[in-house]
Amino acid sequence: MSSNLPLTPWRDKSVWLVGASSGIGQATAHALHAQGARVFVSARNAAALASFTASHPGAVALPLDVTDAAAVQVAAQSVLAAGPLDLMMYCAGYYKELRAADYDLKEMLQHNAVNYVGALHVLDALLPAFRARGAGHISLVASVAGYGGLPKSLAYGPTKAALINLAETLYMDLKDSGVGVSLICPGFVETPLTAQNEFAMPALLKPDQAAEEILQGWQQGDFEIHFPKRFTRWVKALGLLPYPAYFAAVRKVTAL
Repeated sequence: MSSNLPLTPWRDKSVWLVGASSGIGQATAHALHAQGARVFVSARNAAALASFTASHPGAVALPLDVTDAAAVQVAAQSVLAAGPLDLMMYCAGYYKELRAADYDLKEMLQHNAVNYVGALHVLDALLPAFRARGAGHISLVASVAGYGGLPKSLAYGPTKAALINLAETLYMDLKDSGVGVSLICPGFVETPLTAQNEFAMPALLKPDQAAEEILQGWQQGDFEIHFPKRFTRWVKALGLLPYPAYFAAVRKVTAL
């Protein structure tokens, strides 16, 4: 049974992708544009956004640092002034490996500022308009890293766990309001962030494959869109284990 109203067809729908200069965000923006959506793209990298809009006629670039609450408000007003917004996808992300032995408060706070607080800034700017209209869709990109604690994910994992909880709560609060909410939890996708990893990444996907999964999930009205399922289902199963078994399994797998 679907959790949200299906998001299809995309022609003439208005979408705002926050964090669309590369990777999953840019690939999803490309896929939506190809299906006729009016696409707004935001990220800090203005040059990458300009390159995207140059090759995607009608797309609008709104360079933005999500940690700047005032700038988010200005960008959101520009999007809303162009007409009703059908979808906002938050995929801005920051990632650096971190373990307790190298604890770095600055890194912890930077992850939180981009991955979680940035999403709160966008919600603050858009949620009143969505609720007043009784329509719109909020999609938050978390990660399987948010399902449970993992080595080297001391800074990144907790921010993704926070997004998962946020999406779940938003969905319950907004279920009868006409505003849809979805949660996107990718496994490993080939992006500038994962390019930092020096370990083998099982079931690694290309960004266009991730975008295909996301659009399919939206079309089906799914709340959680996780992929590739041959990997994400296995990670979910780990989370069902009692803690002693979970810790042992994670240690074994990450030591391979």
